Amino acid sequence: MLVLTTATQWAIVFSGIFLWIGMLTGVWKYLQIRRSVQGRAHYYVDIAHRSSLLYAAASLILAVLSTFSVLSDFVALVCVLANLFYFAMSVLIYIVHGLLQDTTNQFTQPHRLGKLTLPAWCMSVMMLSLIVAELGATTVLLLGTIFKFI
Repeated sequence: MLVLTTATQWAIVFSGIFLWIGMLTGVWKYLQIRRSVQGRAHYYVDIAHRSSLLYAAASLILAVLSTFSVLSDFVALVCVLANLFYFAMSVLIYIVHGLLQDTTNQFTQPHRLGKLTLPAWCMSVMMLSLIVAELGATTVLLLGTIFKFI
């Protein structure tokens, strides 16, 4: 029987969740394309669909990296969860923008979320934290895997 670490299990489960969300948003995208005069879905419906499918594959890569890493189970889990958190938050935000149809560019100022206007610093802090967490956590996982093989 194959014994997987908690990090690997989380990554595999979220890969399936992202795949499922990608399929659901694909149906949503198709319905919008059918109803559109231009034959297009809302920009963020399309992004939610594509990003979910990409994050499904990325989550499997995280699962493999965490499986073959020399890192402790706890460190690998933190690295995987950091990535999964930001993947999920990104998809959720894309879905919200797709539902609200409030923007075609979430980086355009003023930053809108439905009828709300978010402060400019809010987006900067979110993106900076995403960059640090995703790149940092993935770098640690990758190095942990490289050290396993050298």
